[in-house]
Amino acid sequence: MDFYQAQDTAKRKTGQLVVLFCAAVLGLIVLTNILLMLTLGFTGTNLNPEASSLQNIGLTSIPLEQWVLTGLAVIAVIGAATLYKFMQVRGGGRAVAEALGGIPLDPNSPDPKQRRLQNIVQEMAIASGLPVPPVYLLNDPAINAFAAGLAPGDAVIGVTQGTLDLLNREELQGVIGHEFSHILNGDTGINLRLIAILHGILFIGLIGQGLFRGRLFSRRSKDGGAPLLILAVGLLVIGYAGTFFGNLIKAAVSRQREFLADSASVQFTRNPDGLSHALQKIGGAVSGSTFSKLNVEESSHMFFGQAVNLFLNGMMATHPPLDSRIKAIDPHWQGEFPDSEKLTAGQAENYFAVSGEAQSNFSASTPGHPKASALEIDGLQDTVGNPTAENLLTARQLINSSNTIWMQAAHDIWGARALVYVLLLDQDPDIQDKQWLLLLERADSGVPEYAQQLSRSSDHISQEQRLVLLAASMPALKSLSFIQYKNFMGIVVDLIKLDDRIQLFEWVLHRILVKDLVGHYERIKRIRTKHNKLEQVSLDVLELIAALARLASNPLESCTKGLQVAGLDVSGDADQLAMLDTHDTNFSRLNQALHELRRLHPLEKPRLIKACTATVLADGVINHDEMALLQGVAATLDCPLPPLPQSTIADSPG
Repeated sequence: MDFYQAQDTAKRKTGQLVVLFCAAVLGLIVLTNILLMLTLGFTGTNLNPEASSLQNIGLTSIPLEQWVLTGLAVIAVIGAATLYKFMQVRGGGRAVAEALGGIPLDPNSPDPKQRRLQNIVQEMAIASGLPVPPVYLLNDPAINAFAAGLAPGDAVIGVTQGTLDLLNREELQGVIGHEFSHILNGDTGINLRLIAILHGILFIGLIGQGLFRGRLFSRRSKDGGAPLLILAVGLLVIGYAGTFFGNLIKAAVSRQREFLADSASVQFTRNPDGLSHALQKIGGAVSGSTFSKLNVEESSHMFFGQAVNLFLNGMMATHPPLDSRIKAIDPHWQGEFPDSEKLTAGQAENYFAVSGEAQSNFSASTPGHPKASALEIDGLQDTVGNPTAENLLTARQLINSSNTIWMQAAHDIWGARALVYVLLLDQDPDIQDKQWLLLLERADSGVPEYAQQLSRSSDHISQEQRLVLLAASMPALKSLSFIQYKNFMGIVVDLIKLDDRIQLFEWVLHRILVKDLVGHYERIKRIRTKHNKLEQVSLDVLELIAALARLASNPLESCTKGLQVAGLDVSGDADQLAMLDTHDTNFSRLNQALHELRRLHPLEKPRLIKACTATVLADGVINHDEMALLQGVAATLDCPLPPLPQSTIADSPG
């Protein structure tokens, strides 16, 4: 799958949503005016003095200005309802999960099924180059899951209890891989905006429902009651029309993207049986994927499987038919679903008896990772946003080789903060003493003591493992209160500034924290495209390429190679040499360059990322400093880069 094309498509889908929304609003305006015409005709009221009594029930009974006023009123009501719901979903994935009744899972939960789920989410996030998202549990027997969030750093994963109970590890991995595809391709942001739009369309029906109930239970049944009842019934009918339009919009937006997410999941896990068997269990389970305990109608398009049954389900379903999805993954499937009795008799997890075999096949079929000298520019660039089974294996190896005590700390609300502080400790004893004093004075109670314990258990940890620990700590950091978050970020900045210089890893760590936490606790700013061509930001590209080239064994050769791949004709230019020779104090120029490069058109970013990878691979190897900076740059540009195995990364010069 093309990650950059998916990002561009996601942006265009937002425009299509606006068009569909306007068409639905226009239809509701016409229906509301027809309702007004019928109500006036029933009561004998004629708003148009020039119309005869025989025309009271005709369109001429409503003057043009009344049509306009009614239309404006409908637009105002729908707009207000849409804005209200949008303000709710601005809270991001966490707000949606909590609205659905989701309960955040403790990463150190004693429940083995919950731990297995969170291990899978952690592996897949790190393999994707994304922060580990918080995981929520929905108390429903259906087999279903969802991903929600306005941006990848804001995303959460939700899973039903039925999914935990009925799926084995490989099947669960297939489902989670499907959800990560939605996160990477920008579908989650579209889905949240769709919730707000649909609420506005359905709101007129909610008004009618309120009027109908009020009239039905009112003690007043004297004159004037009939027109109000007619109006209420009419608004209810319009509400059903709004539901019809809304379901059509959901179907138009969601269906094809479900096939794409299934395909990406199979590519990610290299285990089509896992996802196929999960879908087959939905077909055989009593509850299937349909919710029985929770009301999820307005968010049904977000889920892994069809969450609600609809009238004209074939036309308005948010998901493709189950058998079509299974056939697309497994063309040899015979159309048989598991026995529902066995799925409810405690045998569900081992129904297909593939768990151990699939895992061993995965390990055996995964080819050895290339040596550092064999890394290719296209191969590295193509993994951006398109994680593979090899990346998943690398993530497992990085997690398993991490310091156990530090990894446990990453899952704790106090330990995660302590871990970040320890990662920022300077090698200079004098600077480190000042950092400890700062922590004792300003960190929340218990955190400095936890940090001291971690520092005593530290050993040599590569920068890649440090970034893995940082990614694993995100769910815990996202559970801080707003006051704790502000204090934490303030301490991080001051720890970095204490020696009056910013080191490479400190810059990378801070960029990742800002990108993944600021959007979670504060308003997510939508990045609007400003530059359609790479040539429009050539100086910013030069600044970025020079920053990467300075870390190479031959900076001039690396810079020249990167600019050639970018297609920018500055070879031999004095500006190129000057940029390489000028140290970027505290990464200030790089920050400014990235600010502009983030606003580059999605379809131009492949050329930029390819130029970056060409820069670091100009000498045939990539060192630890180059990899850390490349990951920080890729994360900033919303182009998540999966980790490389340790065997492919060389020591940094000097």
